[in-house]
Amino acid sequence: MNTGEGLRPEHASAATDFAIGAARTATGPDDPTTVDVIVIGGGTGGYSTALRAAHLGLTVVLAERDKVGGTCLHRGCIPSKAMLHAAELVDGIAEARERWGVKATLDSVDWPALVATRDDIVHRNHKGVEAHLAHARVQVARGSGRLTGRRSVHVEGHGEFTARRGIVLATGSRPRTLPGLEPDGRRVVTSDDALFAPGLPGSVVVLGGGAIGVEYASFHRSMGAAVTLVEAADRIVPVEDADVSRHLTRGLKKRGIDVQTGARMTDAEVLDDGVRVTVRTARGEARTVTADRLLVAVGRVPVTDGLELAAAGLAADERGFVPPADWKRLETAVPGIHVVGDLLPPPSLGLAHASFAEGLLVAETLAGLESPPVDYAAVPRVTYSSPQTASVGLGEAEARARGHGVEVNTMPLTAVAKGMVHGQGGMVKVVAEAGGGQVWGVHLVGPHVSEMIAESQLIVGWDAEPSDVARHVHAHPTLSEAVGEAFLTLAGRGLHQQ
Repeated sequence: MNTGEGLRPEHASAATDFAIGAARTATGPDDPTTVDVIVIGGGTGGYSTALRAAHLGLTVVLAERDKVGGTCLHRGCIPSKAMLHAAELVDGIAEARERWGVKATLDSVDWPALVATRDDIVHRNHKGVEAHLAHARVQVARGSGRLTGRRSVHVEGHGEFTARRGIVLATGSRPRTLPGLEPDGRRVVTSDDALFAPGLPGSVVVLGGGAIGVEYASFHRSMGAAVTLVEAADRIVPVEDADVSRHLTRGLKKRGIDVQTGARMTDAEVLDDGVRVTVRTARGEARTVTADRLLVAVGRVPVTDGLELAAAGLAADERGFVPPADWKRLETAVPGIHVVGDLLPPPSLGLAHASFAEGLLVAETLAGLESPPVDYAAVPRVTYSSPQTASVGLGEAEARARGHGVEVNTMPLTAVAKGMVHGQGGMVKVVAEAGGGQVWGVHLVGPHVSEMIAESQLIVGWDAEPSDVARHVHAHPTLSEAVGEAFLTLAGRGLHQQ
């Protein structure tokens, strides 16, 4: 999938040209190819590293073979959330008519106009990133970068660069595909090209019930498609708390999505006018589903092709990740070579906002500063479906497995007035140490919870206890009031929850 022609060296913008010239001047006229830091990959992890390093006074080369911004900006986070916002508007029309007596109707979806708005948002974000890099005097080298030594990188079209302080690997990931089922961008699509396939399908089979699969299932259902969601695990979003999965499944089924968990695709045939998918259900039954499109969302794999890790004495692990030897610095076994973003194995989360934090850490480390390591337990996780999910910290089962004496409080969003107004159900679940101890995790399901999770991120990140939260007054009526109520109850001061 592509949102336009990739920017090659000959297509570099004026802003980028300025950045290249400025950075080379800062490096010195005698040796413009020797800089402090070389970053390979211009996605969220790569460009955040480059920006922070440059702001700290280091000279930086950022090698990117396509467009700065990476998957998140051009094929993932930003375009998909733009489309999900459009889907929310469509859902709002139905709710206005069916629930509120507003006699509104949806005539049609102007797909080219919707796509144009999405692409404009992506374009403006892309230009903004380019401008930030130019202002910071980061030298953006358009072309594939490969390691040629422990301190040297060759960039296609630009030649050899040497790093005085270090090299940062930030080449990202690509969608995992299935053997014998090659995506064609039309009938069989991945998460990278699902939103860029022609037109709106009338029916879709989504293979994979993680966050990406659920979001695409939700979008297509809002746009009127018949959707079958197939997940091999016994529940969707399996990395989340079991109650999150349960509430989300209920919400998706209420919207008419056929959610099949504990199910596996055993065969797929591409037809002239669609696809025929055979699924073995949790009961062991063979079921055939014919749809316009099959969307494969079974995860992502790190991209190390052409990186020539061996030239610097590195190697990927059996899963394709480049593990750090020091997680506090995200530094590999080769001193001075660091890793950020999707190349990192767990506990890194493969999330754009986590990679921003990783970029800050690495840049500050290379600048010789003390920088706090990334606390992955305090990084929020969000699924932007309808309903949304948002979580931070440990789930109930995970906390118990770690030996914590756990106390749990779950509060329905409909227990507060604003939750009744929205009428989408949902919940707030708090997992804390028994006896009023530390909060281990907060888990939300419902409308707009992606905007509500920030408070809980601070609660978990600052090792707060329920009583710490209960002393703060939440606005009424709001959805976030349910968070406050849940903590009031745990602190023994419950009002609306007995």
